[in-house]
Amino acid sequence: MSTRELHLNAFLMNTGHHEASWRLPESDPYAHVELGHYVRLAKIAERGTFDSLFLADSPQLWGNLAQRPAGALEPLTLLTALATATEHIGLIATASTSYNSPYNLARRFASLDIVSGGRAGWNIVTTAGAEAARNFGLAAEPAHAERYARAAEFLDVSLKLWDSWEDDAIVGDKAAGVWGDDRKLHPPRHEGTYFSVEGALNVPRTPQGYPLLVQAGSSEDGKAFAARYAEAVFTAQQTLADAQAFYADLKSRTRAAGRDPEHVKVLPGIVPVLGSTEAEARAAEQLLEDHIVYEHGVGRLESLLQLPAGTLRLDGRLPADLPPESAVEGAKSRYTLVVELARRERLTVRQLIGRLGGGRGHLTFAGTPEQVADQIETWFTRGAADGFNIMPAVLPSGLEAFVEHVVPVLRGRGLLRTEYGPRRTLRERYGLPRPANQYLTPAPALV
Repeated sequence: MSTRELHLNAFLMNTGHHEASWRLPESDPYAHVELGHYVRLAKIAERGTFDSLFLADSPQLWGNLAQRPAGALEPLTLLTALATATEHIGLIATASTSYNSPYNLARRFASLDIVSGGRAGWNIVTTAGAEAARNFGLAAEPAHAERYARAAEFLDVSLKLWDSWEDDAIVGDKAAGVWGDDRKLHPPRHEGTYFSVEGALNVPRTPQGYPLLVQAGSSEDGKAFAARYAEAVFTAQQTLADAQAFYADLKSRTRAAGRDPEHVKVLPGIVPVLGSTEAEARAAEQLLEDHIVYEHGVGRLESLLQLPAGTLRLDGRLPADLPPESAVEGAKSRYTLVVELARRERLTVRQLIGRLGGGRGHLTFAGTPEQVADQIETWFTRGAADGFNIMPAVLPSGLEAFVEHVVPVLRGRGLLRTEYGPRRTLRERYGLPRPANQYLTPAPALV
C-alpha cells in the first residue's frame, strides 16, 4: 500500500451522469425515485471499499422534464435509509446554506451521524440561480459574496450547535435519579448578521463530533471558504496542469488559514467510460453521445453563460464577447471552466454540449481499466488529487464495471485498500481527527 491512501467517493446521480444514460435499453427511467436502486449502488460502492458516496441536491426542479429524469428524493432522508442497508461507506448529502436554517439542518445531520454510527458528511453549497431564490420568496438570488458570507455564519452557528453538548453530558445515573449534567450544555446564544440562535441542539454530540465537511465551489470565494472550513473538496478540472494548480493553491490557502493542509482532501470528478479495449470504450462513449438531444442543451448552456434565449447556434462557436467571471453571480468557476474548454479546443456549441453531456464540465475519460487506473494514478502521484469523485456515465453498470475492473488494478498497484479495516467513522477513513469541542478549555499543563 502506498504511504498515501487514495480516496474514492461515488457520486450517484439517477441513471448516470451522462444526460442520455436514461435512453439506453439497460436503464430504468424511473430509478431516480426507487430506494432499491440506491441500495444496490451503495452496496456496489461498498464492495469496492469506497470511502463514501455522495448525493447532489438543489431546492428547485433542475432542467426540463424532456431532457432527463428530473426531481430527486431528499438526500438526508434517502441516506438515512441507506445507513441501515450498509455497514462501512460514508454518506454525504448536499444541503444549502442559502435556503435552510442552522438549527434544523444541524439537527438532521447530527441525527444521520448517530443513526449511521459516524458516517455522515455534508456537502455545503450556497445555491446559485434565480429559480431557487423564487422558491423561497426572493425576487432574485443573493449576490455571490453575500451567499458566502451567509454560509460562513451558517457554519459557525452549526459548529456551535454540534458542540453544544459535551461528550459526557449524559450521566444515566439511575440510583441518583440523574440522567444528564446540565453543566455540560453550552447554548450558542448566537446573534449575528444573518442568524439568531439561542438554545443548545436537541441531539447529543455525535460519534464524529460533527459530520465531515465537504465543499464544491472553486471560485475565489469558494476556495477561501474551503480553506477555512472544508475537509474534502469536490472540484471539476479538465487538465492535469489545471488540477495541479488548483491543488497547490488550495493547500497553500489552507496552510495560511492555520490548518493542516493534509486535513483537506481534494477530489476531482472523473466520468470513466470503460471498455475491454480502447476502441470498445470509445464506441460506448459515442453511443451515449449519439443519444443526446442537442436542442435540450442549448437552453441550459445559454442559462449558464447568462445569454438571452436564441443566442447560440449549434454549429457556431461561443460569442467572442462573453462577460468575464467577475460579472457572473451564479456558478462562477463552472462558467470559467466551460468557456475555457470551448476556447481552448475551438469547439462548436454542438461539440461543447457533447463534451458537457457526460459530466457537466468534469473530466470524461474513455479507455480500458488499466488506462483509467493510469489516469487516476498520475493525478494522485503528481500533486493533482488526493482521490477522485467517481461519476459513472451510466448506473448501475458503470459503477459495477469500475468496481469489478478498475478497483482490482488500483489495489494491485498498492493505491487502494482491500478491506475497510478498523477505521469506523468517515473522518477516520479520510485520515482526519475527531474535532475537539470548542467549549472545552484544555487542562493547564503540570509544572
